[in-house]
Amino acid sequence: MNIADDLMQGLGLSDPVIRLGVTGLSRAGKTVFITSLVANLLDRGRMHALRAAADGSIKAAWLQPQPDDTVPRFDYERHLAAMTGPDPHWPEGTRHVSQLRLSMRIQPRGMIAGWRGQQVLHLDIVDYPGEWLLDLRLMERDFDEWSQEVLDRMQGRPGADLFRAALAETDPASFSETAAQTLAEAYTRHLHLARDAGWSDCTPGRFLMPGELEGSPALTFTPLPHEMRQGALGREFARRFGAYKSRVVKPFFRDHFARIDRQVVLMDVLGAIHAGPPAVEDMRRAMADILTAFRPGRAGWLAQLLGSRRVERILFAATKADHLNRVQHPRLTAITGAMLREARDRADFSGARTEAMSIASLRCTTEDVIRQDGEDLPAVRGTLMDGRQAAFYPGELPANPAELLVPASQGATRWLDGDYAIMDFAPAPNTMRPGDGPPHIRLDSAAEFLIGDRL
Repeated sequence: MNIADDLMQGLGLSDPVIRLGVTGLSRAGKTVFITSLVANLLDRGRMHALRAAADGSIKAAWLQPQPDDTVPRFDYERHLAAMTGPDPHWPEGTRHVSQLRLSMRIQPRGMIAGWRGQQVLHLDIVDYPGEWLLDLRLMERDFDEWSQEVLDRMQGRPGADLFRAALAETDPASFSETAAQTLAEAYTRHLHLARDAGWSDCTPGRFLMPGELEGSPALTFTPLPHEMRQGALGREFARRFGAYKSRVVKPFFRDHFARIDRQVVLMDVLGAIHAGPPAVEDMRRAMADILTAFRPGRAGWLAQLLGSRRVERILFAATKADHLNRVQHPRLTAITGAMLREARDRADFSGARTEAMSIASLRCTTEDVIRQDGEDLPAVRGTLMDGRQAAFYPGELPANPAELLVPASQGATRWLDGDYAIMDFAPAPNTMRPGDGPPHIRLDSAAEFLIGDRL
């Protein structure tokens, strides 16, 4: 939507629009979330917790051409076919910004229903990589601060030793493009390995998804230890770090982020727990930084960029709840909420509504009970990626989130009281009936929190 469209809406001369941003860290399921949300808003038979769907206030829903001609369209039809076709499989993940417009004809409820006619509400969904969202934290750090933070946290992460070896072979007193590229390749390799191992805070985000910027000077720098920042190499890397913030990060948030009304941040909390205490603490810290940056009224660059515009509601959703039996869902939600507690309190105090929830955008399993060592364990059953059927019990999440978060914050390297397993399930064969969207867990509750007040 352009400035003229914003003005028309502000004057009440056009249909109202909700702009919903959807992001999340790697493997959190952004594409699946958007596809299933749209499919379930088009066919609302499974959306019982969305009040406007349950009481019939949503009279019709349809897809329209997106309002911004310069942003790629979210490929809804292809993703839905991948998830629900005769050979169901996971769609490709988010690689760039995309957008989709879903329009709904709404009959107002309550006292005004009798004299106010139906209205059309547009839901503009903006999909962008979570790796880019992490760059929020770079904007208020200089090169020295960022370098020190990254290097302090790097110990023990995959690929860290290879990057440090590359640093040891580099002369900081002089600058050459060849040396810069060698360091950048080693650092980028480290980021990919760390992300694949379950780490969340992997910045700069564009190093993981460079797109048309691959090989550019703006993506050819790395953190440097203190003793290497004083020479020609450090000066040039500091300049490129500044260019990355001003030429890459800031335009993204100005052009795409500044118009968002509601935001979903998807989190693979189970994957972090499986990876161990350092990954849990890393996710907690990354999410706190993100939520602090979202905080309305905050005196910082983002507040200045957004002006008076507020991100009114933010949902932090732990995905893949279908990997757990429902008896453990409250514990997953509690852990997610506890990870965000401090930052959520600050945001709530400033007027933004936030919520933590455990969901499955596309339910892949059924619930089961397995017998092990004379004990009945609440499990799930589904189809593995290789086509085999399996029943799975991941371990028992603690009732008290502090049992995970405290050792993680204190630097523990492994869980003392148990291991938490994960398993990759494939989408289940399509069993949708006419009028139903894809099966899910609490996607309707997520929609009620995000847009229910406007329906």
